[in-house]
Amino acid sequence: MSSVSLYLILFWEFFKTGLFSVGGGLATIPFLYEMMEKYHWFTQSDLLNMIAISESTPGPIGVNMATYVGYHVTGGSIFGAVIATVGLVLPSVIIICIIARVLKAYRDNEYVQQAFYGLRPATCGLILSAAIGVFASVLFPGNALVFDGSFWINVSLMALAALFAWKFEKLHPIALICICAVVGIVLQL
Repeated sequence: MSSVSLYLILFWEFFKTGLFSVGGGLATIPFLYEMMEKYHWFTQSDLLNMIAISESTPGPIGVNMATYVGYHVTGGSIFGAVIATVGLVLPSVIIICIIARVLKAYRDNEYVQQAFYGLRPATCGLILSAAIGVFASVLFPGNALVFDGSFWINVSLMALAALFAWKFEKLHPIALICICAVVGIVLQL
């Protein structure tokens, strides 16, 4: 595959992702799984690392993942990172410009209100799908149903993190991310 076609495919895949991933960055994860299976640009382990890095770095998770994937797929090319990021963001920019013009005229229209209300379940479904995919990837790496020691360690750590987040709900998310990162480094996960 030539580098030009790689950039075009990268742009197109992220353009589609940006167009159809309603609900923010976590909604892009199912599209990344599809790219992983279709193009084999990265492994499931790479994808989990991308998600962790994208959530830990400043900025929207979807944009961070697009930038990371573009950089990774094109062998460390900044241009690849920019192409993937522009591909992801461009549909939103186009749609927002169109909606801003149209919404002024139809803001109080009942059908417009119902359309926005109807997007909520789709958004929740995409985010739930992403959460289940990440959860399954962590517990069952390589789709293996093995209940060995690492499985129970992962389950225990996820339960402890959830309990900790629930118990200290006023704790800033950055503090929770840092605590989990330290635990991951110490336990070499």
